[in-house]
Amino acid sequence: MIDVKLLLQDFDYVAQNLANRNVEKAMLDVLKENANKLKQQKNIAESMQAEQNKLSKEYGELMRKRADSNLLQSHKENLDTLKRKVQEEVAKVAQAEVALQEILLKIPNLLDKNTPIGTDENDNVAIRHVLEPKKFDFTPKEHWELAEKNKWIDFEAGVKLAKSRFSVLRGEAARLNHALISYMLDFNYKNGFEVCSVPVIVNERAMFGTGQLPKFADDMFHIESMNDDINESEDSNKGHDLYLISTSEISLTNLYQDMILTESELPIMMTAYTPCFRKEAGSAGRDTRGIIRQHQFDKVELVAITTPEQSESMQQRMVDNVSKLLESLELPHRLVQLCSGDIGFSATNTIDLEVWLPGQNCYREISSVSNCADFQARRAKIRYKRAGKNTLTHTLNGSSLAVGRTLVAIMENFQQADGSIQIPKVLEKYL
Repeated sequence: MIDVKLLLQDFDYVAQNLANRNVEKAMLDVLKENANKLKQQKNIAESMQAEQNKLSKEYGELMRKRADSNLLQSHKENLDTLKRKVQEEVAKVAQAEVALQEILLKIPNLLDKNTPIGTDENDNVAIRHVLEPKKFDFTPKEHWELAEKNKWIDFEAGVKLAKSRFSVLRGEAARLNHALISYMLDFNYKNGFEVCSVPVIVNERAMFGTGQLPKFADDMFHIESMNDDINESEDSNKGHDLYLISTSEISLTNLYQDMILTESELPIMMTAYTPCFRKEAGSAGRDTRGIIRQHQFDKVELVAITTPEQSESMQQRMVDNVSKLLESLELPHRLVQLCSGDIGFSATNTIDLEVWLPGQNCYREISSVSNCADFQARRAKIRYKRAGKNTLTHTLNGSSLAVGRTLVAIMENFQQADGSIQIPKVLEKYL
């Protein structure tokens, strides 16, 4: 969530920044109207509170001087009337804050200085390429053709068990999938990330904390309230709706929800494997063949919580970690700086890593490493002590990697002329 103080102090800057993200002017107008209303209401309440304090002081002086009882009674009545009016104005401030909060929850993060301005993915900026794509002496097949030939992926079984965009990995594909997960976690651990195992079902508060709600409610798999035998006093979320996570970024980041850390604890670096779930409501008709875009998919995630001064270098560290991971798997890839029109809701700066898929003859996203600055920390109330003052942390996240897309990349890059598939050398010990 963006900073309300900044919004009130420099609305023109905020409006221009958000306009670069294609936020509609109508929403900005409503945002400005509500921000001004809150500012005016606060001024009214503060003015009346100052008047109340003055009257209270005068009343105390009259009491001390044992003033005439009629005069005391008159002052007391005036003070009581003013107190009621102050309470009414303070209540209006609270209402105005709620109204502004509801809009702010739908507003994306502000862009940082390194994010280029653009309309869509065509305006993203390539940073560098890593490894040269292999030259085949035959026409490389796409992964779903290889999957059918090797009986690695059963698409029909996924539909039978659930619906479209679900699939079943069989035999060597399932083994390779688990090998990739183990290798990714080991790689991240050796590079300083704590391995965690977290819930894949979270409550609404967690979803709001990292920005999935309310913006992406239609993309989330929603679970109705679960009734259990836990005493309500022991479970503050009893009766609340739950959601299947779309990324373990949600669980990892919200581990520190409502916490005040010490500066010496930062940075916190974590990694986790989870299955992830997404309705893909906004991607109808895209990638309907194969496993590029599934409702259920495996992912290994990186999350970091840092001080503001650390966040830029931490993002680079996470990008380097993912790139070296891909390089160790012998997968050609490129780094791309996302423009303002293509960046995610919670991010202020994002670098995508796109892997080369020879069967599709193009690069496809396999990881996004995003710096969210204090956007998520403000929503989830993640702070740390600095010189005795509570200060918002910065949060970062990135895929390391999307396991299914890594499987696809290995299938297409390591395919042989006869349709068989080799594996990267670093995975041999895991198989």
